[in-house]
Amino acid sequence: MQFGLVSAARVRHWLRDGKFDVVHVHEPAAASLSLLTCMIHDGPLVATFPHGHHALANARDVRHDAATVFGEAPGRIAVSTAARKVIVEHLGADAVVIPNGISIDRFRSAEPLAEFANYGQTVSFIGRYDEPRKGMQVLIAALEQLAPSRPNLHLLVAGRGDAEGFRQALPATVRGRVTVLGQVSEPMKASLLRTVDVYCAPNTGQESFGIILLEAMAAGAPIVASDLEAFRRVLGEGSAGQLFLTGDAEALAVALAGMLDDPALRSRLAAAGAGAVAPFDWSVIVAQVVRVYDLAIAGAVN
Repeated sequence: MQFGLVSAARVRHWLRDGKFDVVHVHEPAAASLSLLTCMIHDGPLVATFPHGHHALANARDVRHDAATVFGEAPGRIAVSTAARKVIVEHLGADAVVIPNGISIDRFRSAEPLAEFANYGQTVSFIGRYDEPRKGMQVLIAALEQLAPSRPNLHLLVAGRGDAEGFRQALPATVRGRVTVLGQVSEPMKASLLRTVDVYCAPNTGQESFGIILLEAMAAGAPIVASDLEAFRRVLGEGSAGQLFLTGDAEALAVALAGMLDDPALRSRLAAAGAGAVAPFDWSVIVAQVVRVYDLAIAGAVN
């Protein structure tokens, strides 16, 4: 987050020296170098808006009116229909929806982690596990219900957070069933998703997309996810993953049990996921972005 006279001067020099054919900024609605670029640049410009209302609220806190700064940008990209809705409502402008992309082959070709091969039934969670909206509390409550009848059930947790505090706060009945891996590398994440029986996304809200769901599908991991609008879109309204009532630990426990006990269901959802994730490969996404670049350049010329 950099915003001020010194930062503006640096951006101005960077734009002048770069002599760019097109400039593409991300998250431009926050007080940042991206916003400064939008305010200063007078050539072909593309702006990607990744999510919601708070970013545009930040933009209104600066002197320039958000609609003036962004509304005239010839290339506006929203990563989801929810992000596009925000642009339309707050800027009075439209945007093309181009979702985030992933490298499918990197996940599909990852090697499973041998150290967890004998763990029995495995569920994974990847994300900021001490952030309430990520839903770890819901997953732990569901695990409490499942643990007594499933001695080989384990939860593998990867991500940032206070690992020691998290372990100490775990109920005694599940403490020995949870392995905290910490923040993992991208190759390690891909291998983890290739290893587990089920990937769980118990998020409780404020999600505009769900990139981790794409990564899980690319790795062939069957998914159990909260019934959030963003997740429903990514999972084809449940055709490529099992949805459960958001925030309901009992419903999550039922969904996980059904998935773990049904290899055929897991195989079917994994196959459906492989088809659903195909349009999100970078080879497809980049071609769409380049078309926006072409339109931005043509608009500036005209």
